[in-house]
Amino acid sequence: MKKTLFLLTLLCTLGCSFPLQVTLAIPTESPIPTATLSSTQAPLATAEPGTDQNPLILALAPTPHPTEVVLAAGDLLAAYLQERSGYRIVTVIPASEAELVEALAKGNAHIASLSPYAFTLARADGSVTAVLARVRNGEMFYGAQIIINRDSEFTTYFDDVRAENIADAATALKQFQDKKPCWSDTTSPSGYVAPFGLLSQIQVQTRAGAFLEGQPNVVRGVYAKDICDFGATFVDARTSPILEADYPDVMDKVRVAWRMPKVIPYENISMSAELPFEMRRTVQRALIDFMSTPDGKAAMQTIYGFDEMAPVEDAAYTEFIALVNASGLNLLDLIE
Repeated sequence: MKKTLFLLTLLCTLGCSFPLQVTLAIPTESPIPTATLSSTQAPLATAEPGTDQNPLILALAPTPHPTEVVLAAGDLLAAYLQERSGYRIVTVIPASEAELVEALAKGNAHIASLSPYAFTLARADGSVTAVLARVRNGEMFYGAQIIINRDSEFTTYFDDVRAENIADAATALKQFQDKKPCWSDTTSPSGYVAPFGLLSQIQVQTRAGAFLEGQPNVVRGVYAKDICDFGATFVDARTSPILEADYPDVMDKVRVAWRMPKVIPYENISMSAELPFEMRRTVQRALIDFMSTPDGKAAMQTIYGFDEMAPVEDAAYTEFIALVNASGLNLLDLIE
């Protein structure tokens, strides 16, 4: 992980009202000046946060090569937040999400979009608190499912008609002790990490799994019954259009053994936990207002990929964090 972060050494010259933009990694061409500081140094500013001497630092989506379109959208967002909140806002662009998490921990970033794993990592030391969650298809969280072949030795503990489990996780999943799973890929929340964490929580040990690079491939593996004993996917990967032509009977032959509740989050907007509550609330309201405008929605889509978001609290992530921790996987390996 790169060890270089850029500090705002030009703060003494920031008399203008426009947001300053600096880069946490590889500098890119920009009309706005940049400056550098080693990531091992503590933030130098001691003034009240949100002032010219100690501005709030808005992190754009991590990338070593930001585009002009993203930079422009970031300027628009920062200017809006600054106008609506009254706080001085500057932007930074971390080269990676791991670098972003480090910046949040050191006080070199205050507002950021975090993936579920990055949020879990940042919450471990209490450096951030969630303020807004990304919404997709009307939901802030989604579930996963354990699937089996209809003709296998396993029992389903899921009622298709009522769309609910008929047994608890320990009862339903103990049958997979010493069996071989099909996983999607090594970073998939629904296709590996959360189900693996759940199995670890209830002390079900499986054989080494097969990683099939894609959840439709997990469905194929369970359908074929010669690659693995069971699989894990999001709800409901069996309906993927790319499966329809080759597997018209997939919904009948591949059954749900048990469904995990909707605890897997999408990305969120988090803020430094060191900031005062009212300051976080003010920025949260400004972000919601920004997203409600056509230009703001387009900018949020460009910067973070968000089309919709809603207020959220840290407690909503408790179960997911517990599953990730139970998996025993290295969080740094799960983020970019």
